[in-house]
Amino acid sequence: MEKTASTNKFFTRQLLKWNELCNTRQMPWKGEKDAYRIWLSEIILQQTRVEQGLAYYQRFIKAFPTVNDLAKAPETTVFKLWEGLGYYSRCKNLIATARFISTELNGEFPNTYEAILKLKGIGPYTAAAISSFAFQLPHAVVDGNVFRVLSRFFGIKIPIDSTEGKKTFTVLANSLLDKKQPGIYNQALMDFGAVICKPQQPLCDACLLQKNCVAYLNNKVNVLPVKEKKIIKRTRWFYYFIVEHNNSFLVRKRPAKDIWENLYEFVLFESDSELPENKIKKQLELIAGIKTQSKITISKKYKQQLSHQTIHGQFIKAITNSPLKIDGYDIVSQKKILLLPFPKFITSYLKDIE
Repeated sequence: MEKTASTNKFFTRQLLKWNELCNTRQMPWKGEKDAYRIWLSEIILQQTRVEQGLAYYQRFIKAFPTVNDLAKAPETTVFKLWEGLGYYSRCKNLIATARFISTELNGEFPNTYEAILKLKGIGPYTAAAISSFAFQLPHAVVDGNVFRVLSRFFGIKIPIDSTEGKKTFTVLANSLLDKKQPGIYNQALMDFGAVICKPQQPLCDACLLQKNCVAYLNNKVNVLPVKEKKIIKRTRWFYYFIVEHNNSFLVRKRPAKDIWENLYEFVLFESDSELPENKIKKQLELIAGIKTQSKITISKKYKQQLSHQTIHGQFIKAITNSPLKIDGYDIVSQKKILLLPFPKFITSYLKDIE
């Protein structure tokens, strides 16, 4: 017990020492006390690299300085600003939570961990981050960086993606937390994981925790942390028919319970495998009634890697003299197209043809 207590004290003391003397990681939301801004940064950074999320955070703050501004914004406007970030359910929950806070809580962000946790799209990690950074409440954050640092330092082999693992690491993280300065400690631990105890090529020679690190002392740095689940990936082929008539196009909002929900797309034919050119043209004729002798342009192949899926596909542009009509799709002018949020797979093509 004494050894455990001594090890825990060493960990917390050395981490805070590193933070004070060596931590030079700069981010615009570090030290932020506004719960709305902290929440916004945390949602944007979920499954997103800081380098990519930074520009989105700045644009959102400029467009929506307060939670009430975000709540009043049209849904399409918010999704357009989110365009390219991926994991669009985050944006959907962001809008729902902003509207709930604005209408049900008079625009006041809740100031307890339990109340924050009840908000849509917020889990234990985000609730701990907001409550500790904004309100100095003693709740430890447990994210990928924290899992990695704790697993290596304490030599924990329990899979981090198991129920037992999540419980074990949460209990340990809270036992290590500096209750007097939880916000500073939480930020220090996440920064340490991002800067020193990195997933690949960690900087063990520069680590103040090195002498008591179980993984370092036992040459296990590259095998910890442990994951038990392997992601099963699916491959899909999307063929988009961009049918133009009088500078207007057919588009629809993508259906629920699939990737890119709430974003827009052109006429889609999905296949389990790659299609040869003659079959692509045949589908264009079947779906849009456009004959193969019409002027048709077929793009190069595009690919987007998602967490559980790989999307391949092509874009087939056709101009028709007949009025556009396909069930489930709306006629949209070229001018309005620019205002609609599309998934990255489509915007990559649109940028290429600009």
